[in-house]
Amino acid sequence: MTNLLGEPPETFLPVDPGAAELATGTSPQAVASTTPDSVLAWALLAQDALDDGRDLEGYAFARTAYHRSLDSLRRNGWKGHGPVPWSYEPNQGFLRSLAVLATGSERLGDDAEAHRCREFLHESSPEAYAELVR
Repeated sequence: MTNLLGEPPETFLPVDPGAAELATGTSPQAVASTTPDSVLAWALLAQDALDDGRDLEGYAFARTAYHRSLDSLRRNGWKGHGPVPWSYEPNQGFLRSLAVLATGSERLGDDAEAHRCREFLHESSPEAYAELVR
């Protein structure tokens, strides 16, 4: 069945303010400390914490990345749904935030939130879902 109303346009976020620093090898902790609006830094901090078994910290970092992402998405024309392409690098912080929030939620026993985040990720970017969901 075809959606006669069409799909919303793709959302393209601006370059993450911490991306260049992260690309030079600066730690996500240092970048988040000096550039707290870097969604990518918060998402990477979350992944690092989850990888180290610090689940509560990972969840908190992921939640920060997620909320900062939603603010940025709305400022850039997103209407609550629609594609956010993984192939466009500035979108990757947001998409990573969904994946790590799903993992953090699951580890804390919030399976409904984990499922919601994974569905949101898949709806936003099937490519990111395939890349990030393990």
